[in-house]
Amino acid sequence: MHFIKEQINLIKRKDPAIKSTWEVFLYPSFIAQVYHKITNFFYRHHHYFLARLLSEKAKRKTGIEIHPGATIGKNLFIDHGSGVVIGETTIIKDNVTIYHGVTLGGVKNTQEKRHPTIEENVIIGAHAQILGNITIGKNVKVGAGAVVLENVGENKTVVGIPAKEVNKKTFV
Repeated sequence: MHFIKEQINLIKRKDPAIKSTWEVFLYPSFIAQVYHKITNFFYRHHHYFLARLLSEKAKRKTGIEIHPGATIGKNLFIDHGSGVVIGETTIIKDNVTIYHGVTLGGVKNTQEKRHPTIEENVIIGAHAQILGNITIGKNVKVGAGAVVLENVGENKTVVGIPAKEVNKKTFV
């Protein structure tokens, strides 16, 4: 129940279009993350089929695909979540914002960790692709459409294909 209250407050704080608490229950990010809490429980208890069945239902309902094995911290905000994909071995720490069309994907077909780790206070712009077993440091901003294939240190802003650091003063 604590998770639900946190998500309601987060969504109301982050999205000015939300006018009432009841609207939050229609919000795709809210629905997808409630499903993820349930599917992650089943996944961790080795009920893989049930976990995947429910995650597929959530994907069809919300347009957000979160693998049941993904690890998600507190206060993940997925704005306009359609097309978001979060892979199995992804780790997302606290206070991360993800916009629509983002992929946190793998580049290997192995059982080892193959998806990114996203540290605290990261913002990932629309349609950005973060691929492989890499780490995005604390307080990073990933520009819309960026393709990130290498680690990004803390307090950086990266844009482009492939993503490169830009001077924060020139990036609006």
